[in-house]
Amino acid sequence: MMFPLTHEEDWPMQASADLGRLVPRVALGVLVLLHGIAKLIHGPGFIVGLVTGAGLPSFLAYGVYVGEVVAPVLVIIGLWTRAGALVIAANMLVAFALVHLGQLFSLNAQGGWELELQGMFLFTAIAVALLGAGRFSVAGANGRWN
Repeated sequence: MMFPLTHEEDWPMQASADLGRLVPRVALGVLVLLHGIAKLIHGPGFIVGLVTGAGLPSFLAYGVYVGEVVAPVLVIIGLWTRAGALVIAANMLVAFALVHLGQLFSLNAQGGWELELQGMFLFTAIAVALLGAGRFSVAGANGRWN
């Protein structure tokens, strides 16, 4: 018969699980944030052109700043992590639709998927949204939306 682990015996496994949540959370947040910073530096012109070219109102282009600056910061610090990760995932789906649709089923010269980076961002964001922040976060493991 197996007995449940005591709190002290369970600590190393829980710390490992929380570190396992921290690594992809911070990696996703930092890498997407770098994309957002580049857009802050270069301005929204390219995104405005894509949005208006798709027949959408130009103000929607500024949502890229929410998806690539605000949401990644929330994910990195671990505050409203699940919501931030869902915003990043939605942002990536919009990027697929507006920029990368023609590459969706394409392979690159090395035989890999043309959208490896974008796919990694999308699926990591979904994983972070499902896993939550863990205890190594501002809001803690039990924080709302964490």
